[in-house]
Amino acid sequence: MCLFCKIANNELTANKVHENDDFVAFHDINPKAPVHVLAIPKTHVDSFNEVTPEMMADMTAFIQEVAEKVDVKESGYRVITNVGENGGQEVKHLHFHILGGARLRWGHFADADPKDFL
Repeated sequence: MCLFCKIANNELTANKVHENDDFVAFHDINPKAPVHVLAIPKTHVDSFNEVTPEMMADMTAFIQEVAEKVDVKESGYRVITNVGENGGQEVKHLHFHILGGARLRWGHFADADPKDFL
């Protein structure tokens, strides 16, 4: 069982922000912004490549509720999911990073030259 499945099943504790029957959101233990919350489905899904349109529709509404609960809905926030090794996915369980609470930079691409990736 993966780390996020253990959190979803209450086998590991997490600083939860919001939860319903299908999803749970909790603070990231290594935050990259003043507000950094992870939203996950309680059912194991490896990555965005495997998510169904139906689950994504429900996840969208859940993420919007989380943004309101952590008070970034009006000021703005970023939603990110990483897919696979090259995308930076570290935990093989679908999760969305919700970042806000400050004006966010586009750090690792801020000074990138597209020619470096070709």
